[in-house]
Amino acid sequence: MSEKFQMVAKTLQGLEEVLAEELKEIGAENIEVGCRSVSYYGTKETLYKSNFWLRTALRVLKPIYVFNARTIDEFYGNARKFDWTSVMELSHKFAVESVVNSELFPHSRYIALKLKDAIADQFRDRFGKRPFVDPKKPHITFHIHVNNDVCTVSLDSSGESLHRRGYRVAQDVAPINEVLAAGLIKLSGWNGDSVFIDPMCGSGTILIEAALIAYGIAPGIFRQHFGFENWLDFDEQLLQSIYNDDSRERDFEYLILGRDISKQAIASAMENIKESGLNKKIDLGVASIFDYNPPRVDKGIVITNPPYGERLKKEQIENFYKQLSDVFKNKYAGYDVWIISSNQEALRSFGLRPSKKINLLNGALECKYQRFSMYKGSLKSKQS
Repeated sequence: MSEKFQMVAKTLQGLEEVLAEELKEIGAENIEVGCRSVSYYGTKETLYKSNFWLRTALRVLKPIYVFNARTIDEFYGNARKFDWTSVMELSHKFAVESVVNSELFPHSRYIALKLKDAIADQFRDRFGKRPFVDPKKPHITFHIHVNNDVCTVSLDSSGESLHRRGYRVAQDVAPINEVLAAGLIKLSGWNGDSVFIDPMCGSGTILIEAALIAYGIAPGIFRQHFGFENWLDFDEQLLQSIYNDDSRERDFEYLILGRDISKQAIASAMENIKESGLNKKIDLGVASIFDYNPPRVDKGIVITNPPYGERLKKEQIENFYKQLSDVFKNKYAGYDVWIISSNQEALRSFGLRPSKKINLLNGALECKYQRFSMYKGSLKSKQS
């Protein structure tokens, strides 16, 4: 029977519950939701599946050592007590990332430096040589998290952030993070059960994530490498079995449609979609949202990331959002329209009352993610 251990999956603020649901689907146990993270238990197979299948995880950590320290000397001394040769070799280049929430240790970079010293000094004492530190392309990455006097060292099983799927070869002016894009779709409740439209699709990230969900394709399928592949206990055969398992793939009978007024944006979207191998599964075209006529349906969904107004004047963006609401009212009967925006004034100009609001972050921008239900006929007849 495979050994079970704790893992922590990191995510974006507002996506924790979605990530917890994803973890249930891959068989994780003892799931606990935190702030921008979810902790859980499972086997090595769970760890590999986490990196390969989780759409809303940024990285997956494996805690390996917890100790207490109230001074830098105590931190260094206790860090030296762990057998670092159990998780890396002298030939491995390594890096340390740190997060410190403690008045005892105000400088997170110094904590990272002292952990590097503890690891390297132990190797020097045993082998007469220190392993190299390489923050750009390490074989092994350690994460040290200090909360008051509790210090937790974890192995980073992901390596490069999981939002870097590997399909994005071109990008628009303000591309949306792949993890956030998948999170928007998951939060909407859409699961491949209707027409999907992004009428302001930019470089196509939301469309690609929607297609991956609709066809049951793992987001990790495009990745060239995961951090755990450098670990001493890496199981190539297990990873290949997960990679080759197509039991979750399925057919999708509806359309996924992307439009944008910018020819350059659509060209970028085409490049990314081609790189993802989904070019036969997504319908792209150059069109203004004001001219485009969506398919008439009993049920459909729109998820889009319109301009926030950073490069437009206040009057322009508010007028744009007002016209946007008119388009959705007049052309999108039967659709649930989901919009993410950081421009609160523009959203107030939208002219429609949201049926759901969710607070999210897009990078450093605080955003509202809102649903507007475009009913056929009057709302009264819909509710009666």
